[in-house]
Amino acid sequence: MRCSACNIISHHECIDVLAERLKFTCKPTFRDVGLRQYREQAIVEHHWVHRRSEKGRCKQCDKSFQSKLSFSSKEIVAISCSWCKAAYHNKESCFSNQRISEECKLGIHSSIIVPPSWIIKLPRKGAFKSSLRKSPKKGAGKRRTKDKDKENKAFTIKPIPTTNVTPVIVFINPKSGGNQGLKLLQKFQWLLNPRQVFDLTQGGPRSGLELFRKAANLRVLACGGDGTVGWVLSVIDQIGIDPPPAVGVLPLGTGNDLARALGWGGGYTDEPISKILLNISNSETVSLDRWSLDVQKNPEANEDGGKENLPLNVVNNYYSLGVDAHIALEFHEAREAHPEKFNSRIRNKMFYGQMGGKDLVKRKWKDLTEFVTLECDGQDITHKLKSLKVHAIVFLNIPSYGGGTRPWNRSMGSVEPSTEDELIEVVGLTTYQLPLLQAGGHGTCITQCRTAKIVTSKTIPMQVDGEACRLAPSIITLTHLNKAPMLIKRKGGKLTPTQTALDNLKITVHRISMADYEQHHDEKDLLAQSAINVGQIEVNPATDLEQVRNIINKLIEENKEQSSSLEWCFVDSCTAERFFRIDKAQENLHYVSDIALDSLYILDCNEETMPQTPENETANASPTSFHGGPLSTSKSDEESMNSPLDQSPASPKAVDYPSPDERISIEDRNGDEGSDNVKIRSVSERLFGLNEESFSAYSTDRRNELLLKAAKSGDFQKVKELHNQGYSLLTRDTSGQTMLHYAVRYGHKEIVKYLIRFAPTLLNLQDSNLGQTALHIAVTHKWQTICCMLVAGGASLTIADHRGLTPKLLAIQLNDQGMIAYLESQEHFQMISSNVGTDV
Repeated sequence: MRCSACNIISHHECIDVLAERLKFTCKPTFRDVGLRQYREQAIVEHHWVHRRSEKGRCKQCDKSFQSKLSFSSKEIVAISCSWCKAAYHNKESCFSNQRISEECKLGIHSSIIVPPSWIIKLPRKGAFKSSLRKSPKKGAGKRRTKDKDKENKAFTIKPIPTTNVTPVIVFINPKSGGNQGLKLLQKFQWLLNPRQVFDLTQGGPRSGLELFRKAANLRVLACGGDGTVGWVLSVIDQIGIDPPPAVGVLPLGTGNDLARALGWGGGYTDEPISKILLNISNSETVSLDRWSLDVQKNPEANEDGGKENLPLNVVNNYYSLGVDAHIALEFHEAREAHPEKFNSRIRNKMFYGQMGGKDLVKRKWKDLTEFVTLECDGQDITHKLKSLKVHAIVFLNIPSYGGGTRPWNRSMGSVEPSTEDELIEVVGLTTYQLPLLQAGGHGTCITQCRTAKIVTSKTIPMQVDGEACRLAPSIITLTHLNKAPMLIKRKGGKLTPTQTALDNLKITVHRISMADYEQHHDEKDLLAQSAINVGQIEVNPATDLEQVRNIINKLIEENKEQSSSLEWCFVDSCTAERFFRIDKAQENLHYVSDIALDSLYILDCNEETMPQTPENETANASPTSFHGGPLSTSKSDEESMNSPLDQSPASPKAVDYPSPDERISIEDRNGDEGSDNVKIRSVSERLFGLNEESFSAYSTDRRNELLLKAAKSGDFQKVKELHNQGYSLLTRDTSGQTMLHYAVRYGHKEIVKYLIRFAPTLLNLQDSNLGQTALHIAVTHKWQTICCMLVAGGASLTIADHRGLTPKLLAIQLNDQGMIAYLESQEHFQMISSNVGTDV
């Protein structure tokens, strides 16, 4: 067996020996990392392979390689790289160990090779789970699976936009031109990244085009006949790639008229593939007019028996009816019946010649004009067709027709045809003119037009770009569809490096509220529908998200009714099965094309809540992220919460309250249980904590028990009311549990947030029974959102309970993988921050 990527040969039973004993691995064609680490190492390393035979010269000493003639020789002659193809003698003077870890520049085709760092392997289907740990209903799950089958991709592309790289994806039809594509497939996989080479028999071009649709300056090489090129162009239209990629042609078909018109020749012989790739990378771009065919049944005709539609509804090369379509139809039917007899281009042309000779004698379609009427640009020219007694009518979009002939007559003063003038040439052919075309003859030039209407009253053979059928009496309307960028071979063969400017992206920005994000985290369609349109921005593809943030902030400030807050984060809407956040610290590593297709989504982070993103991303998350997304804190909350980096929990940030010297006198209150005179001596004591003597005093105050009850029941308004009346938030019960313990236990997030803001001392207080802090309780009950809020507020990660368990050890005991990964990342983050230091 031969590996097309590494070009090594091995017995089938020896493959396991290569992998296990010799530790040989194939060159990496993609990156199998988390969705957040793919930019951490963008370089490509050499992939060195030992060779027992090698062609060419050593890159170091410039001497040729001497291969051993003996088949039994196991001597390693050379060491070469599978990427750049650089080869060295297997001796220390030519190949030193320092070259092993060198960065590979990908060789002479570096400008068109897709680096493996651009191709990211996605987690397997179904690996994205909700952090809410709720199982979806069976029916809903099945519906989502059906709706998202097309989204279950194995890979995604994260290209780095640059003017120096014009990636080329290759589509090969192995059945075209005598099965030459089978050999070319392996050659392209050897010279390029195998992930950018596609076999059209394995699902067609759609999967490859959808995979690479976000790559800037994308080019396509279609290897096959004119039908293959038309197939690729049609799929590009269906997908709606904007701007559409330029398409080049490697002619493997029988006619190859489009390839001839673009300068790529009439058929591939044995030209080196490397040279073809160089021509593709240095080719120029031209526009190709494309025409639409609309077919409707002719209500005035009674004849039946033909098909109701044409095989193609778009014309790239030509559309014809009459004797030439009849020959093409017979060729198609004969090839379908006996495909083994049509395995070479020469034999195919001989068949065309044979069928043309029969029609020359039979003259079956000599009365074609009796059953056809033609209008061009609203003018009836049927009388002209009848006077010429044509046997075929050809609408010619390119100069070449029928395998390289030129039916348009230039000597009669006709206008020179062009592929981008939005005019199509109409040519009439007789049975006598048709064979003379191969000898340099021409047809009869009728007109050039922008629209045409053909009405037939009989079943007539027709062909569109070589695809033929018998069409029932119909009314066919031909109109201009669009222009497709095509690659034309640079004249003179001069190869000069090109740099293509990146077109600006116009993309609409949508804002998602935190409530919608939490509610519809696993429904991309519902999230997209609930998003609010903020406006449209125009950015260069090479602009990173850090710069895009400034542009969006300006847009928000100009349109304040859409959002009054600048606290938001980017959301990746195109990579995974669900939306997930982008860490603000990594925005400089990402581009708009990495996270968006047609729309860019941002998430309003005013409410502190846990991002609902894939659990499998937790282990790979950055230190400031959880479940694939950062804990984005609004500016007002950051000013009022403790920061775990620059302050201790006992010394909160200053807030805009009255000074400590200001006294608040509270009126005597008469309650149901008697009257007590309560006087708070200072605002700072009321908000930020009291001394130990005050603790015991307040714990015995029966009115403060109402605070504990409100924390248990989740009565947020009662908590605020009692706090404003002067009751302490630091109240404990007999077991030493505080309001924060109870609020965390029962999952009351609003109360937790309020307590973190106004009584941060509670964060690290332990109860008397188990010695647990509020963070221990959050881990025990798997409240992920609350856990994230506590850590952001300043909760210690190192306090152990009476059993010696820190929050992380408790999560390990509970086997909560998501929580474990988050707490580990926060410990690492705090350790780094403490080493670096923070200015207060």
